[in-house]
Amino acid sequence: MGHSWEQRLQAEGYRLTAPRRAVLRALAESGRPVAAGELHELARRHHARLGLVTVYRTLEVLEGLGLVRRIHDDGSCQTYAAASPGHRHAITCERCERAVEFDGEEVCLLTEGVEERTGYRVNGHWLQLVGVCPGCRGAEG
Repeated sequence: MGHSWEQRLQAEGYRLTAPRRAVLRALAESGRPVAAGELHELARRHHARLGLVTVYRTLEVLEGLGLVRRIHDDGSCQTYAAASPGHRHAITCERCERAVEFDGEEVCLLTEGVEERTGYRVNGHWLQLVGVCPGCRGAEG
């Protein structure tokens, strides 16, 4: 993940500064959605002088390139996680906050149906599902 992100950033003309590399590394190591403030703290382990503004700017670039996905939750409002290519959406566990992606094909069918029924033209959407993951369900015993 981290290496391919670096290649993509370079291909798009972005410089790979030490602070930006620290953010990429912390995101790759987190393994779960993280808020920008938490990501800042994690990334400072790799680059002590990293500023919060750099974290936000890096996340903005990564999101614009489709490399990270913004995930909303009840607590911090928005967190960020690695994104897979293609039309995908996230489902998050409301207990452990683990997130996984799923294919968005069904959403395309849904939006087509909504367009037909309403006459609207759908220009975009945001879909995120929330539930309880298998690990947390298993812990319910």
